[in-house]
Amino acid sequence: MPQFIGLVLFVVYAGGIWKFLSGYRRTNFNASLPGKITLALLWPVLLIGNKSYRRNFRKALKGR
Repeated sequence: MPQFIGLVLFVVYAGGIWKFLSGYRRTNFNASLPGKITLALLWPVLLIGNKSYRRNFRKALKGR
């Protein structure tokens, strides 16, 4: 069971990275590659702790 939960968490994490990078052009963030990678890898932490990031993350996912 712990392996299944770990797999589910990994899939959600990787899916969040993929969706964020797919819609990155809709955000207000700088388009530099290091910035993209950093914001994509830290999405769970930033989503919880940063209101501006939440708005931009939502834009990237939904296209608003």
